[in-house]
Amino acid sequence: MKFIIHLFIITIILGCETSNDNNPNFIFIYTDDQRYDTLGVISNGDVITPNLDKLAKSGAILTNAYNMGGWHGAVCVASRSMIISGKSVWRAKDWVDSNDKHQNKAILNSWPVRFKKNGYRTYMTGKWHVNLPVKKLFDVVKNPKPGMPKDNSTKYKKQLIMWEKESNDLNEFSNYMPPGYGRPIDTNDNSWRPDDSIFGGFWEGGKHWSEVIRDDAIEFINDSQNFQNPFFMYLAFNAPHDPRQAPKRFLDMYPIENISLPSNYTPQHPYMYEIGNDPGLRDEALAPYPRSEYAVKKHLQEYYAIISHLDEQVGKIISHLENKKLLNNTYIIFTSDHGLSVGQHGLIGKQSLYDHSIRVPMIISGPKIKPNSSFSSDIYLQDIVPTTYDLANLPIPEEIDFKSFYKILIDEKKEKTHSAIYGTYGCCGNEYYDYQRMIRKDDYKLMFFPQNKRMEFYNLKTDPHETTNLIDVNENIKLITLMYEELIKMQENLGDTLNLRRIFNKKVYK
Repeated sequence: MKFIIHLFIITIILGCETSNDNNPNFIFIYTDDQRYDTLGVISNGDVITPNLDKLAKSGAILTNAYNMGGWHGAVCVASRSMIISGKSVWRAKDWVDSNDKHQNKAILNSWPVRFKKNGYRTYMTGKWHVNLPVKKLFDVVKNPKPGMPKDNSTKYKKQLIMWEKESNDLNEFSNYMPPGYGRPIDTNDNSWRPDDSIFGGFWEGGKHWSEVIRDDAIEFINDSQNFQNPFFMYLAFNAPHDPRQAPKRFLDMYPIENISLPSNYTPQHPYMYEIGNDPGLRDEALAPYPRSEYAVKKHLQEYYAIISHLDEQVGKIISHLENKKLLNNTYIIFTSDHGLSVGQHGLIGKQSLYDHSIRVPMIISGPKIKPNSSFSSDIYLQDIVPTTYDLANLPIPEEIDFKSFYKILIDEKKEKTHSAIYGTYGCCGNEYYDYQRMIRKDDYKLMFFPQNKRMEFYNLKTDPHETTNLIDVNENIKLITLMYEELIKMQENLGDTLNLRRIFNKKVYK
């Protein structure tokens, strides 16, 4: 009888896809709108993030992580859909952001479900913003939130229509805007305050939403000790997305007079309408026209403050892991869905293919990660999905479009994960246009703006802030042509239907 019982137990264990013994835990920390250079270790102290700096020193920083872009103004939808599905931008749109039969396939092949099938107990809290039923993907779901906090966006839309009819003068734009938009007009403008919960944001019972997520995470970590399973946690902070609210002590860390303007600051992007970044795009409506130096500094102050507040919450989660003696067997991945302009190139939002909008921070720490390491290989942030399969010793599903950078991260192989990085903003259809396309390759970036048939070419090694367009420099013609042809091939492979040849062939092949 005992033999039969033992045999039954062994059969159950062997029947699982993998053993749970000594399997590492995974915590994926996903922020919103966080630019790649907003870590203390990257910004040289301009942004104060002691806890994330400590995490970086305990593991690895990947300095060139990119989001592929998005198919409409809510770029976070595309980024998060790609993360969850493992599909590239246009396939993620078909799989996730639709209501057809692909959704079931997307659920069954999703990142959390794959880990669940392999014995992990899965958890999610925070911002969801993916067109899939979250409770079907995770074992435990706590406080899922929609795309963004409630604010005066409804009033903004009504006032925008009024401004377009009555004025349409950018200099008068702020006069029409509700609190939280077109601000600050000047140093006396206190129509919206970042430390007052009355102005919107996720404040629950007086608690900032970042603190709610912190407490949710700690609760699950405590509960996880009642289970034998390793855990997979998806912690999705809304910070530093607007409305950018933080307690006053964090705002006091960044006196306006100490904040520097970005080197690529300009009062207004010269082609904002042609690239889909005009006042009709909500993100761009947050600041006045033109973008004054004071307004940009004020937005940067609020941006940095909420990042420092976020950093404190991440630090408390990590400390709790350490106290529970879970840190040594846990991979912590910190990244963001995309970046944010905050005054760079005359823009405020993330709907562009400049590095400030598509390049994100990425930190990975854990059992196999060499401390205080840094890697500059060009990757997509969504490459983290197959990389976690490698770290967990799980097979990488054939359906995954992205590539593992395990060999770079663990074996320190000097190799390319991708020959080039593709980027898109805009879509085909009646509502959104194909505003932008991009290819980055070997420290060079080639950008296309179909609406005004404009091209931009940057040497990112000598010009990291993309201030000098080299498109008309004769010595670059050969490289531009090669990158153009490679982008066409990438479009074909990724299912991008925009016909760049029809628009740009005569410009490239002069």
